[in-house]
Parts: sequence; C-alpha cells; structure tokens
Amino acid sequence: MKIVLYSGGGEKENQFLNKRALELTGADVPKLTFIPSSSYDAEEDFKFFVEEFSKLGVQRFIHFCVDTPFTKTLLNEVLKSDLIFLGGGNTFYFLKHLKKNKMFGHFKKFLKRGGVLCGLSAGAIVLTPHVHTASFPHFDRDENPWDMKNLSAMRLVNFEFFPHYKNSKRYDAELKHHSKKSNLPLYACADGGGIIIEKDQLSFCGKSHVFFQGRKFTISSYLG
Repeated sequence: MKIVLYSGGGEKENQFLNKRALELTGADVPKLTFIPSSSYDAEEDFKFFVEEFSKLGVQRFIHFCVDTPFTKTLLNEVLKSDLIFLGGGNTFYFLKHLKKNKMFGHFKKFLKRGGVLCGLSAGAIVLTPHVHTASFPHFDRDENPWDMKNLSAMRLVNFEFFPHYKNSKRYDAELKHHSKKSNLPLYACADGGGIIIEKDQLSFCGKSHVFFQGRKFTISSYLG
C-alpha cells in the first residue's frame, strides 16, 4: 500500500512530497489523475496541479470530477493511472460524492494493484477511518450543511489526520479534547508537511505532532 497524505501549502512547500509520491509509482512515464473535492472552480486547481508535476517531468494527466456525471470509460482510464491525487476543499461534500459513486472500492483495488493514492487536506482526511477532524476546531472547520450523520470514511489507515495544523494553545486544546474521546492516534501536520505510507511504514515530512488520550507528543524525526 502506497499512500501520501498532504496537509496543504504551496508548490515549494510540497516539493519533497511530490517527488516522493512520483518515486513511489516506479513508472518511467507516470500517468496522474487529479480528483478535486468539487467541480466548482476545479479547473484552476487542476491547472496548478499540472504546473507542479510538469516541473517534475510528468506529461500525462487526467482531470476527473466525482460530483458530475462521468462515463465508465473515463473511470476505467482513471483507475489505470499510476497516481491518483484527491484535492482539498469541503471534506463533507467530497465524502458525500465519493460514497455516492462507490469510489472507495475502486480506490482499494487501485492500491492493491500498486497504484499510489495521495490526498491533500480534505482528500487526505477521507482516506482515514472517519472525517471527524474536519468538524473542529470550532473557529476553523468545514461546514456540513447536508447534515451528514455517517462520517465513516475509507479506513485505509489506523489513525486520524489533522491538516493545516498551527502550533498554538487554542488548536492544542481542541485536539487534546478530541483525542480523549478517540482510541486512535491523531497526527497533526502543518502546511508543507505530511505522511508517507509504504508497506505499513510511516514517514513524516515536516515537523509533526501526535495527539493521543489527551496528550500531545512532537515527532522529532522527520524528512524534508
């Protein structure tokens, strides 16, 4: 299993993760698919994605939206990619449409055949057991106007992920509070950071923290 979780940030901040993700494909001429969280304004996100990875020599790209109608032929081409990248945005909206189109099963088969699955912010959260981390802190969270009750997600990893982490007392207070109610470790990464998973081994890019049972620990050994 090859997965890369991105917190967020710009091109320079994510250079290490982008290079590492491409290395994981093992392909000389990799084909990449970008899946935005929403088709609204997705062209700009796709343009930025292409610019980033073109600088690393990638020439083949697919843009695939899950919240608009698509053909089985296009889906099959997506699943033949070497790397699939799930973009950021509203986590609840993304989860709703990924479930509606039964994408979780497709992604699991994609991983089994050796594909690399990446997610940024919301796209990373949906790869974890559930999307509760999109619900807090109260001053910086995703809205859930659809009142979604079932927040279970893909369950590809056995931890929670918190992107865009800021090392401050008010963030820490809410993450510690949440961790008291969870039996899973919660990894928090600042923008430019993330987690690389290969064969169940975790590597961290950027300074990261883990919250567990109401306590915070800094992960001091990191890449990048």
